[in-house]
Amino acid sequence: MGRFRPRTSFRLVAHLRGEHPGPMPAWKREEGLSQELRDRWSTLHRHCADQSSHPRLVRLVRRLTHHDYGVRESALAELELATQLIRAGCRVVFLPESQARTADLECYIGCERFFAEVTAMVGSAERQRLPLRGLDLDEVVGEEEDRGVILTHRILARIRQKAKQLADYCDPVMLSISIPRADLQGEKHARSQLIRLDLKALAGTVTVLLTGIPTLSAVMISLWDVEPLPSRAVLRLANVEVIERTKHQRTQPRVRMLIQNPSASVPLSQSHDLLLRQTL
Repeated sequence: MGRFRPRTSFRLVAHLRGEHPGPMPAWKREEGLSQELRDRWSTLHRHCADQSSHPRLVRLVRRLTHHDYGVRESALAELELATQLIRAGCRVVFLPESQARTADLECYIGCERFFAEVTAMVGSAERQRLPLRGLDLDEVVGEEEDRGVILTHRILARIRQKAKQLADYCDPVMLSISIPRADLQGEKHARSQLIRLDLKALAGTVTVLLTGIPTLSAVMISLWDVEPLPSRAVLRLANVEVIERTKHQRTQPRVRMLIQNPSASVPLSQSHDLLLRQTL
């Protein structure tokens, strides 16, 4: 599905109008949701009827129309992953929000369980001007390929950050990262900077990082507007699955990849693997 564009996106259409007698569903109490978003939310409402999911779903609607771009994109990422998992045959439970650091979703395939944490990387223009930690001094910021390197480093930093939050689970844990704008410039109406990215290099770098984080079973990365570079690597990593789409398919990420941790203390089962590949 398409990304959230406050002024021009087809996902935000005309406001709901008219009087509705009696109690209204949560999505009808909020203005600005497209029919597609309402359909996805209704799918979650039907399938996630447990007590912990209900308050999260009500709050999800409010977050989808929030004034803050990061809040909206985070809610969209949760909505998208949860509906994809359900359509692939998974039972999904939204975990209750608390001060403790927990995952977002509890997922079942039969009796097999795994957890999913969902995060959106949106950045901001101010953050772009901060010093770029972890980059070699001879890297020239501004070149298209170098911007891909910068994006890779920031993805690695987000994985490290989230891994600390997900260290206490005894079941498989997947981290899902959605990147609506590869330049991480936050919410801007101007055209985003073109960023070319070596997907095999990204997958290899993430794999190396994951070998030192056994508590993460896998990472799913959704990149909406990158330009994949021709691959320089000949070998294909067995733990990586990559789906590329043309730039004209605006309703799906340009690239979505699933990177499994070869050193995971609790790896994904075969059923988990098949299900997650379907969501790509």
